[in-house]
Amino acid sequence: MTLTEAVALFKQALWMTVMLSAPMLLFGLVAGLVVSIFQAVTQIHEMTLTFIPKVLAVVVALVLFLPWMLAQMTTYTTNLYMSAARLH
Repeated sequence: MTLTEAVALFKQALWMTVMLSAPMLLFGLVAGLVVSIFQAVTQIHEMTLTFIPKVLAVVVALVLFLPWMLAQMTTYTTNLYMSAARLH
């Protein structure tokens, strides 16, 4: 395996990590922003009010995007195994 191939594999792995985590992070970000605006408007500063909606948003994102995430991981893993034979 050359340095270029190793860097390409590492780049693909990082990109896959970003792609798979992005939906959950974005849902959590939007939920946190909505809760923060709500707290600023109502002046309610309860810690559980910030935590629970974000967790629920991430769970909803996981349920919604799980089939897509599994398909992406399966494709990536299959391609990785197929290319492993020529990387030795």
